[in-house]
Amino acid sequence: MTYIMSLFLFGLVLGLVAVASNPSPYFAALGLVVVAGMGCGVLVGHGGPFLSLVLFLIYLGGMLVVFAYSAALAAEPYPESWVSGPVMVDMVVYLVGVGLALGVFWEGWCEFSWVPADEYGDLSVLRGDVGGIAMMYSSGGGMLVVSAWVLLLTLFVVLELTRGLSRGALRAV
Repeated sequence: MTYIMSLFLFGLVLGLVAVASNPSPYFAALGLVVVAGMGCGVLVGHGGPFLSLVLFLIYLGGMLVVFAYSAALAAEPYPESWVSGPVMVDMVVYLVGVGLALGVFWEGWCEFSWVPADEYGDLSVLRGDVGGIAMMYSSGGGMLVVSAWVLLLTLFVVLELTRGLSRGALRAV
């Protein structure tokens, strides 16, 4: 399990570097999908399969909308890929920065292996994600409503920005 969690965390860091270093929305959206998958894999490893599935589906649905709008706004016939010069330099700089931060904080690392939450099943009554989902809807219900309102407002703002001067079917010909 340690090797799988290490693979997920390594993929998460590489995906974040790919998103941060690429100016093109096409490749950055692919990097965000990789980051979402790896992050949800980390959540599954720590005992949250339901929360991981919900976050993955919601995040990929939102990424589909964001990717469609960003691809429509960025009219690049030849976008820069990950193997082009400036993007590769940025990736190397970011990876060196991650390596330096790892070297600085390596001594404070407490435990090298990760034990999944499901292996402590004999000691617990409920799974971790079930209690978390219940708490999200009970004490976090107000924040959930605010978050839904902000997402709806963001959708209208993006639609208004991308609409331009056209007024749909009511515009003057």
